[in-house]
Amino acid sequence: MRLVNILVIGALILAASLVYKIKFDSTLQAERVAKLRAEIRQERNAIAVLRAEWARLDTPARIQGLAERHLALKPVQPTQFDSFDRLPDRPLLVVPPVSDPIGAMIAPSEATGSLPAPRR
Repeated sequence: MRLVNILVIGALILAASLVYKIKFDSTLQAERVAKLRAEIRQERNAIAVLRAEWARLDTPARIQGLAERHLALKPVQPTQFDSFDRLPDRPLLVVPPVSDPIGAMIAPSEATGSLPAPRR
């Protein structure tokens, strides 16, 4: 009977240590998950800041100001446009030759096999 009691006490101590180890591991995993969530939140905030900065840099008014300041562009004048009547004529299409070059190579050949035609 004493042996059974000692074995049961040993099993209880082993089970308690196993439960404690599982609890400790789960606590470590929970801390790791919390740390990763905080990092994800920081990265999302950084992405939001970068998107806001990109939207500010990409505004047409800012780009227009930079173009006026740094490029020597002149505004488009209405006199630069012309009517369709004054366009040059379309170039003539080059008509391909009537004879088919591949057909011309095949037609005189009377041989149908892989041997060359006999010379005369």
